[in-house]
This record gives sequence, structure tokens and C-alpha cells, in this order.
Amino acid sequence: MKSALVRFLPLLLIALLWEIAPRVGLVSSLALPPLSAVLSAWVELLRDGDLLTNGASSLYRASAGLALAIVVGAALGVFMAWWRPVNAVLGPLVELFYPMPKSALIPVTVLWLGFGDGSKILLIFLGCMLPVTIGAFNGARSSEQALVWSARSMGANRLRMLWDVVVPSAMPELLNGIRTALALSFILLVSSELIAAREGLGYLIGFLGASGTYDAMFAVVLTVALLGFIADRIYLLLMHRMLRWQE
Repeated sequence: MKSALVRFLPLLLIALLWEIAPRVGLVSSLALPPLSAVLSAWVELLRDGDLLTNGASSLYRASAGLALAIVVGAALGVFMAWWRPVNAVLGPLVELFYPMPKSALIPVTVLWLGFGDGSKILLIFLGCMLPVTIGAFNGARSSEQALVWSARSMGANRLRMLWDVVVPSAMPELLNGIRTALALSFILLVSSELIAAREGLGYLIGFLGASGTYDAMFAVVLTVALLGFIADRIYLLLMHRMLRWQE
């Protein structure tokens, strides 16, 4: 109990300050509505169904793009580390596009696939694939040569060594890359929906902000933050289970 209290005390203090500051005039209630008003607007959005329908659309886009990024990025990273010709071809492309702001691809994906789900899924896929690829590549490159030589001396073929030695060795770095991609998926999702979407949480934030309904806008922002936090906590539990063999 004490550990939990110490851990969440900063959040409680922020919530308290958020409630008090607009009411005593430290900040304008237009710029920052009281937290109680935000929570009331959140309940109203939930009751009307706007939060559920737009949230379901956003979660579908994020999960679809992230799942594709994990599958393709993990395979590319391992193959780049294991076969030099693949690394020679794809390595420069990864190095070129990794530092680029992924939100710069929003107009491109909209031009290709329009304002529907496809452009958002493609953007999340392209943006999240790179950290997964780099994590898988670094992990596969750090495989212990002694284990590779042992598997080779026992008659394992190249594909068997890849599956039994390289992939488990790459797992810690790969899972860290996926965690980075998970956070990035929410950033890209909201950015793309703010600019080019007709539904979704990002679209709802922009629509409510443009109409001056700031308490509801902050309610949707808090929803996105809460969803990201829950997704990260669940992923950490799964990550701990998957790496339990290292202990």
C-alpha cells in the first residue's frame, strides 16, 4: 500500500491541482476546465456512444497497423542480421527513414488510400515497423557465437539455427523495439486522425476543440492517455512472461 501510494501520489497531486487551479482563477477555465467538469463530459460522451464508436475505430486502426509492423519488422530485422545480402539492400533504407518524422507521411498515405482506415493503418505500419526492425536486428546480431557453433556442430541446418538460437537471442531487444512501436502507434494514430479522418479519437479531439467544447475535448485526450497507459502495462506483463526463461 505504501509503495502504491508513493508511486501514484504525483498523479493525485496533479489531479487536485487541476481541479483547484481553474476554480480559484489561477488559469482560465476556458483554457483548462476543472477536472470534475472533464469527468462529467467523459461520462456524457460515454453515454451518448461517441466515445465508444470512435474509440473502437481508433483501436482497430492502431492494432492492425501495429500487428503488421511487428510481423514484417521482426522478420526483416532477423533476416538483415542473418543474411548479409539482405542487410546490404535494406540497411541503407532503414537508416534513411528511421530519423524522418513519421507524421510527414500523413499526406502521402492519404493521397494513396484516402481518408478511410487504410491510410491510418499504412501510416502506423510504416512508422512502427522501423523500431521493431532495428530491435530485431540488434538482438539477432548479439547472438552468442558459442551457441551458434554448438548448434552447427550438432548438425543443425541454417534455418534450425535461426529458429532455435538466433530468434530467442533476439527476443529481449525485439520486445523493447515493440514497446517503442506501441507508444509510437498512439502518437501516429491521433496525429493522422486530427489531420485526415472522419471518425476516431483524434478526429473527436479536433472536432470538439473546434466547436469550443473544451471539457469534452480534454476528456477524449485523457481517454487516449489512459488507453496508452493500459496498453503499456499489459504489454509489460506479457513481456515479463515471455522473458521468464532468462531467469
